[in-house]
Amino acid sequence: MSENRRIAEQLIAAIGGQENVESVAHCATRLRIMINDKEKIDQKRVEELDKVKGAFYNSGQYQVIFGTGTVNRIHEEVINFGVSESSKGEQKNEAAKQGNSFQRAVRTFGDVFVPIIPVLVATGLFMGLRGLLTQETVLAWFGLIPEDISENFLLFTEVLTDTAFAFLPALVAWSAFRVFGGSPIIGIVLGLMLVSPALPNAWAVAENPDLALTFLGFIPVIGYQGSVLPAFIAGYVGAKLEKWIRKRVPEALDLILTPFLTLLIMITLALFVIGPIFHAVEAAVMAATTALLQLPFGISGLIIGGLHQIIVITGVHHIFNFLEIQLLNEFGNNPFNAIITCAIAAQGGAALAVGVKTKVKKLKALALPSSLSAFLGITEPAIFGVNLRYMKPFVMGLFGGAAGAFFASIVGLAGTGMAITVLPGTLLYLNEQIVLYLLANIISIGVAFVLTYMFGYTDKMKEEMDGEA
Repeated sequence: MSENRRIAEQLIAAIGGQENVESVAHCATRLRIMINDKEKIDQKRVEELDKVKGAFYNSGQYQVIFGTGTVNRIHEEVINFGVSESSKGEQKNEAAKQGNSFQRAVRTFGDVFVPIIPVLVATGLFMGLRGLLTQETVLAWFGLIPEDISENFLLFTEVLTDTAFAFLPALVAWSAFRVFGGSPIIGIVLGLMLVSPALPNAWAVAENPDLALTFLGFIPVIGYQGSVLPAFIAGYVGAKLEKWIRKRVPEALDLILTPFLTLLIMITLALFVIGPIFHAVEAAVMAATTALLQLPFGISGLIIGGLHQIIVITGVHHIFNFLEIQLLNEFGNNPFNAIITCAIAAQGGAALAVGVKTKVKKLKALALPSSLSAFLGITEPAIFGVNLRYMKPFVMGLFGGAAGAFFASIVGLAGTGMAITVLPGTLLYLNEQIVLYLLANIISIGVAFVLTYMFGYTDKMKEEMDGEA
């Protein structure tokens, strides 16, 4: 019997046998198992299995972390034992029925924004590269000065860096229609209508409010370039409206009437009701976020850097995507990225300390790769596999995150994009900030490592906790 087949067999037994498994799927790092009775799961037994880097129950699923590549092989072996396979989409639909209303709402919010993030990551990288290529120091290597850069080249870079945000409402409305059961193509058109060249440009209006149109003497009508909430709400309402209309028009007229009525009603609502209201809400949220980030003496770093990974454990951290998108649109940079990078790096530092200090081979083999995963921006193996298991390393990681984020806030670090952190995140700081960015990460990792090594973990602690378990 192969090693992976043996692990799969032991895993099935540890979670209550095949009869306790409704279905199984996997993502990039985790085996996602729908369980009939979670009380039958032997948590300690699962965590002691070879190649398991952590396991937890969340969002209606029992999620076992194996890591990239390994999870595919374990999934295949589990299926070979006769366990029912399901798609991630099917599991998501089932999981969506579980959890409290706030958790379900945040999950849905995340479902809308996650597909958009890759293009925003690419945009951030383009911004970082443009910042690098236009630095005087870099240009001097080639005997150039900023005035030597052609206008055509700068125009080309603007196409790369500005397009995603100029048409962001189209991306958001498309994704919202997709998530809430409407026709995505109608969502795209509705979103494009919100940024139509016929409307006053949102950025131009921000500089000169007199450019805004006014209907009925009090309703401001503008384009929504770079805006998120109006497009999100319009996408949600539009998808529901489309389904309502489709049920009531004759089948022979569905092709014509449904998109016609949906777009007519929704662009009217979006421009005269939804847009003005939720643009104001968006502005208020942005003002509160900006105020927090601009607190003096590095206080924002201490608060966000110290608490971010606690929020990650709850699974509602996807709501921050909205804030980061708005920061990038409003200011062209993202100080939030620098702060959460420190929080993520610190958890890697804590796991690294456990791996270096422990003499237990299995824990060392788990902790060291988990720390590397965190340094690549993925903290789940480090948090659930190591730090939270013994608690103190996790707390020391919070201290490390707060320390590094405090420094990041003091020096005003801000990335050119979002969604990538720690080592990959260096691509967002290729401008004059790169040294400070690396220093912030070193502080985070160093503080977490030293605190964990000195006060956060001993093998005796592991023995005591394992004995209690």
